[in-house]
Amino acid sequence: MMKVAFVLLFAAYAYGCGTPSYQPLMSRVVNGEDARPNSWPWQVSLQYLKGSRYSHNCGGTLLTPNWVLTAAHCIGHTYRVVLGKHDLTKEEGYEQIRSVEKIVVHPKWDETCVGCGNDIAMIKLASPAELNDKVKPSCVPQSGEIASHNDPCYVTGWGRISTHGPPASQLQQALLPVVGHDICSRRDWWGRGLKTTMICAGGDIRSGCFGDSGGPLNCKGADGKWYVQGVTSFVSGLGCNAIKKPTVFTRTSSFTDWIADAMLQN
Repeated sequence: MMKVAFVLLFAAYAYGCGTPSYQPLMSRVVNGEDARPNSWPWQVSLQYLKGSRYSHNCGGTLLTPNWVLTAAHCIGHTYRVVLGKHDLTKEEGYEQIRSVEKIVVHPKWDETCVGCGNDIAMIKLASPAELNDKVKPSCVPQSGEIASHNDPCYVTGWGRISTHGPPASQLQQALLPVVGHDICSRRDWWGRGLKTTMICAGGDIRSGCFGDSGGPLNCKGADGKWYVQGVTSFVSGLGCNAIKKPTVFTRTSSFTDWIADAMLQN
């Protein structure tokens, strides 16, 4: 518990986690909209080299200047990490690009079974991010914390704007209320296979989509700070916004100890 408290307090007090300089637009749009530039300053783009150009593949969340949280299923490419980005189609002048020093994937992750859980990984940057008004870390929830049913959380990312639609060029946000585990694990929802180490949010026209993987489910705490309560993991094979098939996230609070160990041992 001491090392967990150390990591959380270090991020919270040393880096002012979860407090954007540009406040997100808290509209009630449920099917996605352009985010206010730099209002989610912990959002990162994981990009891989495709030919002579880098392309966005997954999202991630900055936790400290050296560490990014993402999904294990995103790992497998030669990455660079881009921070402070809003529009992927142009140079904006304030983005920060970092190479990767090390990747730590959860030891129980099975790449052949996303639904088995443990879809979480940590990326250590080769050089620390420079924290400023456009690049800041998110807060990490305490171990075991459970976001309440209908908490108004937001998914962010550059994923496809619909199941078969084009990827977004500008960072998107969508209101995704949390769906309690007792509801999301019902037979006509995700069923008993849904792990307690997962958290559901959204459903129907509200969802993450392909390309959002690894990015955060942002939920505001009672202290007014934003917490990464989930890591975008998977959607239904029926599509990104299938009824009674909310987006499934890895529940961050189930892995707080592991996150702390990854930081302190690497």
